[in-house]
Amino acid sequence: MTFSIAARCPRTGQLGVGALTARPAVGKLVAHVHAGGGAVATQATCNPFLAYDGLPLLAEGRPPRDVLTGLLARDPGREVRQVGMVDRQGRSHAFTGSRTRDWAGHHTGPGYAAQGNRLVGPETLAEIVRVFEDSRDLDLAERLVLAVEAGEEAGGDRHGARSATVTVIGDQPYPLWDVRVDDAEHPARELRRLHGVFRAEVLPTIQGLPTRDDPMGEAARQALG
Repeated sequence: MTFSIAARCPRTGQLGVGALTARPAVGKLVAHVHAGGGAVATQATCNPFLAYDGLPLLAEGRPPRDVLTGLLARDPGREVRQVGMVDRQGRSHAFTGSRTRDWAGHHTGPGYAAQGNRLVGPETLAEIVRVFEDSRDLDLAERLVLAVEAGEEAGGDRHGARSATVTVIGDQPYPLWDVRVDDAEHPARELRRLHGVFRAEVLPTIQGLPTRDDPMGEAARQALG
């Protein structure tokens, strides 16, 4: 896999992952988000259990550093793993195994963990972080799309790009945003296009769905008159 950023918005509490890679279906393989736990991106030689086992531990309030350290200690393939975690408090931690493909590395800050492998160089990750940090006033989905675009523009994967994703969860268990490009010649460009389609046509539907506090939902309320 190539690069990803797991993040939390301090204004809304939303959690999300943005990613791009040279293989198909990066959204299926890399991005894992849970409203009560956090956001996890698992890549390089993926281990989905770093997310499936990690998110419930984050939901218990355990710090991402402790969660990731414990999970990796039990993973015999850890030196070919790369993973970033952010919890619902905005605490972050990341790991890059010693045998991930160059260039590989990660950068963490308040509310985000950015990581990449098989990149053209560290400048790709630096640009992802810069763009994400400089867009604090925007909503999380837009910031993640911008970060993906910036990463591809800054060189991205040495083998090109084929798929991209942005997934964001708010205060409900279902995603607020789930935009995936599974196989495209210019995935970041297609992600931007689909983000616009999603905002115009899908997001209003999601915002009208039932919630835990409103089991009817606004869409049903309007349909019933």
